[in-house]
Amino acid sequence: MVQTVPQNPPAGKGRPSKLDPMAFSHNWASVMQRAQPLIQEILEQVRSQEAFHDKSFDPLNIKPAYMSLWKTWADNPLQLVDWGVEYWQQFMTLCHNSALKFMGKDAADIIEPEKGDKRFKDPAWQQSAVFDFLKQSYLLTASAVQRAVHETSFTDPHEKAKVEFYTKQFVDAFSPSNFFMTNPEVLRTTLETGGENIINGLKNLLEDLQRGKGKLKISKTDYAAFKIGENLALTKGNVIYRNDMMELIEYAPQTESVYSVPLLICPPWINKYYILDLRPQNSFINWAVQQGYRVFVISWVNPGPKHANKNFSDYMDDGLLKAAETITKHTGTEKMNVVGYCIGGTLLTLTLAYLAAAKKESPFISATFLTTLIDFKNAGDLALFTDEAQIQWLEQQMQETGILDSNVLQTTFSMLRANDLVWSYIVNNYMLGREPFPFDILYWNDDSTNMPAAMHSYYLRNMYLRNFLAQHKKLCVKGELLDVTDINIPAYFLSTKEDHIAPWRATFNGAHLLGGDDVQFTLAASGHVAGVVNPPTSGKYGYWKNPAKEQKPDKWLEEAKYHEGSWWTDWTDWLKGFSGKKETPQEGSLKPLCKAPGTYVR
Repeated sequence: MVQTVPQNPPAGKGRPSKLDPMAFSHNWASVMQRAQPLIQEILEQVRSQEAFHDKSFDPLNIKPAYMSLWKTWADNPLQLVDWGVEYWQQFMTLCHNSALKFMGKDAADIIEPEKGDKRFKDPAWQQSAVFDFLKQSYLLTASAVQRAVHETSFTDPHEKAKVEFYTKQFVDAFSPSNFFMTNPEVLRTTLETGGENIINGLKNLLEDLQRGKGKLKISKTDYAAFKIGENLALTKGNVIYRNDMMELIEYAPQTESVYSVPLLICPPWINKYYILDLRPQNSFINWAVQQGYRVFVISWVNPGPKHANKNFSDYMDDGLLKAAETITKHTGTEKMNVVGYCIGGTLLTLTLAYLAAAKKESPFISATFLTTLIDFKNAGDLALFTDEAQIQWLEQQMQETGILDSNVLQTTFSMLRANDLVWSYIVNNYMLGREPFPFDILYWNDDSTNMPAAMHSYYLRNMYLRNFLAQHKKLCVKGELLDVTDINIPAYFLSTKEDHIAPWRATFNGAHLLGGDDVQFTLAASGHVAGVVNPPTSGKYGYWKNPAKEQKPDKWLEEAKYHEGSWWTDWTDWLKGFSGKKETPQEGSLKPLCKAPGTYVR
């Protein structure tokens, strides 16, 4: 990202708040000259993609869902009239109250932004009668449109959910905060800087297009502020094993004695493992080592075309089970505790069920599941991207390269929180011309990975589309029909209240499918990442616990007790019971291949 072009002081600090036409024209010409080759490249890409010229092109399979909506409305026009009359009455009240505000009188707001909506935080949205009217008219219209969709009956619940999701995307995109002439902060900044924000914003836009090789790849943080191995992933350790699927890292002890039972962490392979080892002060791995655990972590390879045929069974055999086998060889300890995060937890579930079905000895004596889906019946908005038509379209895209490009997944996850992960950065980077704030979690979030074609298709079809893992002997792995009720080892489930990737009610239902007597469920505050990466020193988020065997998630939460502080300490208290006695750290039998964080993570 660029720095501010001129070095002049801002308006009010020795410089008038007016545009210098000569300087602005010079900067504009410079930007346009840089843009010409990139614009030509983008046009060539569009011409080469015949699908965009096909009128039937609908990769997200939205058209059938909206056709159902139009048909329902056409069959019941009186309902539309009722909604329209109610909306018009509210809008006329808004116009009346806004007129009073224009005359300097007090008037009540018809509608207010939801709690946590940051789009209208600038004081001008409240203080100016003009921008207050823009804000309220938008919120009123958006609410009316979304309500009309929500109250429409659909024969297919999946179609309804899809229409609701994409309608929200539409109304979010048309927020007045997203447009130059209707955003008071942008207008004020343009006057104060003499238009420098426009030039800087265009330069930022060009750099993001160049970074995405012709596709817009929005910068969400200062990427130059972070480097793996220098200020991220710093916990000391060594890679002790490597194959074409993963590296296994052993971390050096930081205490005089360690628990005799090792701890293996299986992170997701949708992103890289160092979400659990960011900086020392918020590193889950570093904290676990400091508690006296002998910690091992899988660092997955970023798949390329040669991994096209790798499936879930490969991630099980050459990943999780191979890591366990290596730890046993290295330490001489046959049993260990294991942690699975997100899809790593789904893999752990599949592995435990497979070992039970195949009547094989399990190396795991306890299992921890972090934001893990087992029952995908109510898997949230991600399920909207996994109907048969969309899966077939993705398979066509993966045929040539054998992988699903990381940018596709990154875009999908951003759409789940478009206001926070798309529009706020468009305003900040391109309209205000500012640099994004350095943030380690967002750096990791953009350091995403590819998915092997076979694995991704298998995952979408069998988990999201068919929900086979949660059903009795529906999912076949290496000739064995799986049943998760056969998993009977002690288990600790950690979910997060605002998780938009693994909704906590769905993870709660999955936890209740396991057959063991000791299944602990903990609900932390915040979301899929921030709720997990919540060290005790942060003092940010607490958690809920309820030991009762309640089968309904909302009832469980209603009767749960809220605890201040991090769930990390609660988990440690539980894990100690399966970690053996403390002993002097011993060197393993395998020689280090290289120092942590290894090579695959880079």
